[in-house]
Amino acid sequence: MKYEIVARCGHAKSAHMETVHGTIETPVFMNVGTVGAIKGAVSTADLREIGTQVELSNTYHLHVRTGDKLIKEYGGLHKFMNWDRPILTDSGGFQVFSLAGLRKIKEEGVTFASHIDGHKIFMGPEESMQIQSNLGSTIAMAFDECPPALAERKYIENSVARTTRWLKRCKAEMARLNSLPDTVNKEQLLFGINQGGIQNDIRMAHADEISALSLDGYAVGGLAVGESHEQMYDVLDHVVPHLPENKPTYLMGVGTPLNIIEGVYRGIDFFDCVYPSRNGRHGHVYTHHGKLNLFNKQYELDKSPIEEGCQCPACRDYSRAYIRHLLKAGEMLGLRLCVTHNLYFYNHLMEEIRSSIRNGTFEAYRKEMTENLTTDKEN
Repeated sequence: MKYEIVARCGHAKSAHMETVHGTIETPVFMNVGTVGAIKGAVSTADLREIGTQVELSNTYHLHVRTGDKLIKEYGGLHKFMNWDRPILTDSGGFQVFSLAGLRKIKEEGVTFASHIDGHKIFMGPEESMQIQSNLGSTIAMAFDECPPALAERKYIENSVARTTRWLKRCKAEMARLNSLPDTVNKEQLLFGINQGGIQNDIRMAHADEISALSLDGYAVGGLAVGESHEQMYDVLDHVVPHLPENKPTYLMGVGTPLNIIEGVYRGIDFFDCVYPSRNGRHGHVYTHHGKLNLFNKQYELDKSPIEEGCQCPACRDYSRAYIRHLLKAGEMLGLRLCVTHNLYFYNHLMEEIRSSIRNGTFEAYRKEMTENLTTDKEN
C-alpha cells in the first residue's frame, strides 16, 4: 500500500492511496453491499457507472450465508461478485453490538446465535481474520467489540482493553495468513479500530496504544450508536490528532451528508453508511438542498428529474412523477432508481469534497453545504 496526502485544508486532507486492487482517492464513501450486493438491485456495473471507488461487505453475514470457504473456492469475493476495484470487509465486530441478545463475549471471542436459524457460531480475532482472508478483500478490519456509546465507564474500560488484546491477535494471524501459499490476497491490509464510547481520555489513550502497532490504517468505531452528533464530533476532535498522520483514517457507519462533511473537516478519509440505499428503498432521495420524499403527492405530475443537473441514470432519463408512479405501484425499478441516485449523490459529494480540498476552497464549500443541508429538511 502507498498512501500519500496530496492536499490539506485545515485538518481536512485529500490523499492518493494505491492498493493491490487499484487506487483510492480520499475522502471516499464506501457503498455498503452487506452480502456482496447493494440492496435495491444495483449491480457492480451500476456501481462502476456511478463512480464507486470502494465496496464494503460484511464478514459475519457472508460467513453465515453463503459461506466464506465457498467464496474462497470461487477465487475470492472480487471474482464472486465481478468487482475489480477495492473491497473493505468489516470484521463481524459490529454484530457483537447489534446482535447483543444473541451473543456471549469471552476473552477467546464471541459466541453468536445465528440470526438466520439460531445455530451457534464462534468468532474470535483469528476466525475473523481467516474469514476475511478467504474473502480476499483489499482491506480487512480488526475484530473488536463495539460497546454502546453511552455505556458505563468501567464496562468501556474493560471492553477497550480486550479490543486491544484482540487487535494484537488479529495482526499476528493476518501476517500468518498472508504468508500461506493458497491465500487469495497476500497483500490484504489490516485496519485497527479505536473504541471508547464518548470517554475522550479512554479514546485518546487507546488511539496512542494502537498507533504504536504500525497498522495499515485506523478506524474510529463505536459512534453513531446512540450519542448525539455534537458528542460524535467532540470525540473526533480529541481522537484524530492521536492517530498516525501518514495513515488513512476511517469513521465507521457514518452517516448523513453533513456528518461526512464534518468528519472530513476533522481529518477523516473513509466513510460508509447504509443511509443512501436504505432511504432510497423508501423513496427518500438526496439533493444538494435536502431530502425529497417521492411518495409525496406534490410530485405526482412533476416532470423534473430528482435533481436538476444530476448525471445519474435516474435523473438523466426519468422524472419525479414517473419514479413516484413506480414507487406507488410497488415496482422494483422505482427502488432501484432511487438507490442508484442516492449512491451517485454520495459518490459525487465526495468528488466535490476532494476537489474543494485540492483547490483550497473546502471551508467555503463546507459553509455553503451546511447552509443548504439540514438533517431534518425534507420535502
